[in-house]
Amino acid sequence: MAQGKRELEMLYRISQAVTHHKDIGALLREVFDILDHELGLQRGTVTIRKPGTNILTIEASKGLSADAQLLGQYRIGEGVTGLVAETGKALMVPNISEDDRFLDRTGARGDAQLAFICVPIVHSGDVIGTLSIDRLMGNEEELSDNLSFLQIICNVLAEAIAGIRLQMEEREALVRENRELRAELSDQYRPNNLIGNCAAMRGIYNLISQIADSPATVLIRGESGTGKELVARALHYGSSRRNGPFVGVNCAALPEGLVESELFGHEKGAFTGALKQRLGRFEIANGGTLFLDEIGDVPMAVQVRLLRVIQERQFERVGGNEPISVQVRIVAATSQNLEKLMNEGKFREDLYFRLNVFPIMMPPLRERRSDIVLLADHFLEKYNKQYSKQIRRISTTAINMIMSYHWPGNVRELENCVEWACLTSTDDVIHGFNLPPSLQTASETKTELVLDEDAELETLVNSYEREIIVDSLKAHRGNCAAAARSLRTTQRKLNYRIRRLSIIPKDFK
Repeated sequence: MAQGKRELEMLYRISQAVTHHKDIGALLREVFDILDHELGLQRGTVTIRKPGTNILTIEASKGLSADAQLLGQYRIGEGVTGLVAETGKALMVPNISEDDRFLDRTGARGDAQLAFICVPIVHSGDVIGTLSIDRLMGNEEELSDNLSFLQIICNVLAEAIAGIRLQMEEREALVRENRELRAELSDQYRPNNLIGNCAAMRGIYNLISQIADSPATVLIRGESGTGKELVARALHYGSSRRNGPFVGVNCAALPEGLVESELFGHEKGAFTGALKQRLGRFEIANGGTLFLDEIGDVPMAVQVRLLRVIQERQFERVGGNEPISVQVRIVAATSQNLEKLMNEGKFREDLYFRLNVFPIMMPPLRERRSDIVLLADHFLEKYNKQYSKQIRRISTTAINMIMSYHWPGNVRELENCVEWACLTSTDDVIHGFNLPPSLQTASETKTELVLDEDAELETLVNSYEREIIVDSLKAHRGNCAAAARSLRTTQRKLNYRIRRLSIIPKDFK
């Protein structure tokens, strides 16, 4: 009875706190003070699931420093806290030192002999957070009573916690809306040399504005032709180094034996043909930015030296002993899968982590189709000036063609296509027939296979197969062996299909 009376008094005090406190932080602090006084808890935390994510963060705590509280983030299903949030079921750990599920993400417990109780906070059928306490180990009955009591407390607090979560959601929505408005309205978010309005590009403009003036090393990743060098230049000219040199070097284009000399320079007589001292790209870029394009092609021997330069900003020329210090911002780029190269032993893991301080991923053009017409108009204006043309627009047919194409060469290929079209256009409009052959699809050239709506699948497949074989036989004047080679099959297989489809090769000689 005494225990029950004490718990009723605690619930009354907590319910009074919920009624009177409008500041949720003050409310949770008072709840922890009550639990501390009555249950003798060592620590207590309330985590809340961030809206739209599977991340739990500590919103309030007792017995944790501010730094330790920041470390307390858990994914749903991760550790005891994440497991409680995932299952919606309370958990009791009699001794945290003997349970592998307990992560001690905050680092506050060490090897302490403590019991840990975590219960879900449920609102409208959804787990929105957890309440957990550390307390001295006790018998199982006592811990079970504590667990049951904490579940009752969570029911009392659920509405207030849901209010916090709603405030978090509204705050994040306002921040997101503000960010989008700034991205649309502020010119500083869009470097002059980059074109695009899609969400992915606006995110890149945001990243550039945040880190342009930082000395941090940047790794730009993306397929060939996506504009990685343009981002590197935007980082340079958007920084306080803009008056310094921007030096770009394509590592894939350098002969393996000359990579070190190109990057670090050499002394006179360092090797055969070294008739005079030469400055390397690092020295030339001193006070500015060095852009290392296709960094994945750098030989392993040079990667060791690169690692030291990035770490210490110091190196020696080839054949020299005097250390040279430089103040240079390094921006690297690659179209290769560096993780795969590391697994194959072709790229150093330590260099990867030195370069990957701030990664930027450039989206391929096929994933930013809303920017294709915008880019095409930009290139049209550029080549109008370059070739003294007066082309006013791109026809609807041509727009449909460029929108349906998959652009394996990305923005660079699009620019080449627009340049081709400008050169071949004879009036003030770019038509579909002005575009390169790679864009002349079957649909636009009226050569697509017309299917009979009533035909069966086997009939359609045979018709398509017959058309392919006949085209090849025509191209090789009825020569079955040559046709088989062009179709990358054996002559025996081709002859079988010819007989099955009743094709007569000599008709095409």
